[in-house]
Amino acid sequence: MLHEYRDIITHMKENEAANAHFLKTFDRHNELDDKITKAENGDLPLTDVELETLKKEKLLLKDEAYAIILKYKSEHSL
Repeated sequence: MLHEYRDIITHMKENEAANAHFLKTFDRHNELDDKITKAENGDLPLTDVELETLKKEKLLLKDEAYAIILKYKSEHSL
């Protein structure tokens, strides 16, 4: 997720206490990504509605993480 911001994400992970919300968002996004991949490969039985709901949640989390990254980048002059 957001590979172009890998350096900033690494920087944020180094200060876990200050970025706990980001890390929780990041981990949940990755968890959903794994679940979606398994469902699309047929390894996890989900209805189309369930899969679509997971994809929407994943997108919301990505948007949230992106906003946090941009704020962090600005605050730390990165």
